[in-house]
Formats: sequence, C-alpha cells, structure tokens
Amino acid sequence: QVQLIESGGGLVQAGGSLRLSCTASGHTFSSVAMGWFRQAPGKERQFVAGISRVPGSAYYADSVKGRFTISKDNAKNTVYLQMNSLKPEDTAVYYCAARVRSGNYYYYSPSAYDDWGQGTQVTVSS
Repeated sequence: QVQLIESGGGLVQAGGSLRLSCTASGHTFSSVAMGWFRQAPGKERQFVAGISRVPGSAYYADSVKGRFTISKDNAKNTVYLQMNSLKPEDTAVYYCAARVRSGNYYYYSPSAYDDWGQGTQVTVSS
C-alpha cells in the first residue's frame, strides 16, 4: 500500500497559480504510476492529469490542457501538479492517486488507481 500526502492547496484569485505536491511512501516510487483527480461539491471525482511510472508520458483532461503540468520526481518520491491561469471552475478538492498494479489501464478512471491521498482544497475566487 502506498501512503500519499498532498500539500499546496489554498485560496487564489482567478489567473493565479498554485503548485500541489504529493509525497508517497511505502512502495518503490519509480514503479508507481500517479494521477491527480478533483471533486467539486455535488459532483463526481474527475480526472485532471496522470503520469506514467518512469516519467515519459503525461495525460491531461481537456479542461486543464495547456494550463496544468504534472511532473514526477522519483528521487524525492513526489508528484507535482503545477496549475497556472486558474479559473473559478477549478475550485475543488484535489486528490493524488497511485497505481501499483501492472498492465494496461485507463489513466482517467478512478478505479485504475489503488491508493489515494486525503485531498487538498483549492479555491479560486473570481
């Protein structure tokens, strides 16, 4: 099991930036694929970005493409989500997720991931 701790959330004005971090423990980080999801009140958990085990492939939801960047530092056991040009509709609780299982998977599906962090609140004011 991978333990995940997110940080970096907060309140920011529209157009601003935040960087989320998620530090992992309990498993060899280079063998873990990671994802970021978000959930707004009354809505389903939504895929934001994902990255492969050995960073080489990154995936983004259309709504964040060009504004958000996911990166993975295997030496620091940490995955980041750099969020620029934030919009009020980006307001949500952001979760990082880890996939330990091997094999192909749908990176945008919450069920593809094995372990989750506790979430960090991001609020974007207009």
